Amino acid sequence: MTAAASSIRPPRLVPGARVAVVAPSGPVPEDRLQAGLDLLRGWDLDPVVMPHVLDVHPELDYLAGSDADRAADLQRAWCDPSFDAVLCARGGYGAQRMVDLLGWAAMRAARPKVFVGYSDITALHEAFAVRLGVSTLHGPMVAAADFLKNARAQDHLRATLFEPESVQVIRGVEGAGVLVPGVARGVTLGGCLSLLAADAGVRGARPSARGGLLCLEDVGEEAYRVDRYLTQLLRAGWLDGVGGIVLGSWAQCEALRGVLVDRLGGVGVPVVEEFGFGHGEGALTVPFGVAGRLDAGALTLTLDVPALR
Repeated sequence: MTAAASSIRPPRLVPGARVAVVAPSGPVPEDRLQAGLDLLRGWDLDPVVMPHVLDVHPELDYLAGSDADRAADLQRAWCDPSFDAVLCARGGYGAQRMVDLLGWAAMRAARPKVFVGYSDITALHEAFAVRLGVSTLHGPMVAAADFLKNARAQDHLRATLFEPESVQVIRGVEGAGVLVPGVARGVTLGGCLSLLAADAGVRGARPSARGGLLCLEDVGEEAYRVDRYLTQLLRAGWLDGVGGIVLGSWAQCEALRGVLVDRLGGVGVPVVEEFGFGHGEGALTVPFGVAGRLDAGALTLTLDVPALR
């Protein structure tokens, strides 16, 4: 894949849909998982927790079990035709370790379905785009505290899952602003900046964001590290030909506006900031792999078609 391309859109969810919950990255707090499952049941979904979701690696306690078990859960969930969606329980770290253990040929043979997550799940959004050609949802996760406690995050994800045409126009939240004015078209992609930088140059990874509307956010980073990630992408040519840039939240990060202006202001494309997706409170759900139009002045990202069929 030499440029961002529109992907296959999975079907939307309907009441009673059976959804799998997986943990591709870090350990999952059981109390928060149960709270998230109750919320999903309140949406008339039937959530099923995959076997290794509550595992903890015996030596590397930042992982939710072994790489092989995490990969097996995800592959089984994706390939099981009884599931209509695969929802990640949380991020953390670990998706990169298991992504190459997935049976991509078997997953390509399975019917496309909804896939939701953010943060460390960025590695999987990219892999699903490149290896499966399936659009995904950068959105709240089942056991994430910001999802469990925030009505806006819940409502926007629920609308995207069940009535995607109602959120076909995604509006920047209060506090969003214009970094570089203009209007751009492209296919949505992106996620957590540090994960995208870590993927640059990896075998089988997307070689560039050409033709894309690139969505970027991160959490807990110092300014010089964000500078380094962006500089790496710039030097690698990964941002060459990008159509526009949508910046989300930078929760628990140092003041970054100067860095963002310095590194992205000269790319020559429209850029909006603090749009409202990512690790921040009340995060919006942003579909990846869908063509759309970014209007920086209006602070809108308008999808050509609903995120889900």
